[in-house]
Amino acid sequence: MRRYLVAGLLVWVPLGITIWVLHFLVTTLDQTLLLFPESAQPDRLLGVHIPGFGALLSFAILLLTGVIAANFFGARLIRVWESLLGRIPVVKSIYSSVKQVSDTLLSDSGNAFRKALLVQFPHQDAWSIAFLTGTPAPAVAEHLSEEHVSVYVPTTPNPTSGYFVIVPKSKVRDLDMTVDEALKYVISMGVVAPRSRKNSDGTATGRLAPVATLEKTP
Repeated sequence: MRRYLVAGLLVWVPLGITIWVLHFLVTTLDQTLLLFPESAQPDRLLGVHIPGFGALLSFAILLLTGVIAANFFGARLIRVWESLLGRIPVVKSIYSSVKQVSDTLLSDSGNAFRKALLVQFPHQDAWSIAFLTGTPAPAVAEHLSEEHVSVYVPTTPNPTSGYFVIVPKSKVRDLDMTVDEALKYVISMGVVAPRSRKNSDGTATGRLAPVATLEKTP
């Protein structure tokens, strides 16, 4: 009995969570339909509620915005808009910070997470998965006695929250796994382990290498 129950859970739990996430996204995006007058909303025109119209509208808005931003006049318009926002005291700080983060995470040239690392966190007797994000700013580095690196330590099972930590480069270890594999490893709380890679002699890799072997980051 227990065996069949577990087998059923293994089928329905991932499917149920996937459906719940999709339902949440579609329901949230459908709120964009509130931008239209009540008389022009699809539910009123069609006489029936069809989920997903908001998602289509959001996609169309994003696509249209991208088309405008990609041309010369659109780029100038966005610069003017950002210049206006930059003159508002509180808005300036929030907008500029969020824009820098989004440019790093979403742009093709961005490189938010460069390597998967192993760091001693939250104390010297514990190790955590982290991601290399760069090097400390000059204003910070001048107060450090040796070379340090900036890392992001995600929490589990939600890696979107975590800790920004500056650690000595000599105490960080480079992991033989991709960023995607490391994220899956964190989200699954260590259950989904990355596959071991094979060396030319057929032995498995996975040896911890000092982060000093990493390429120097700007």
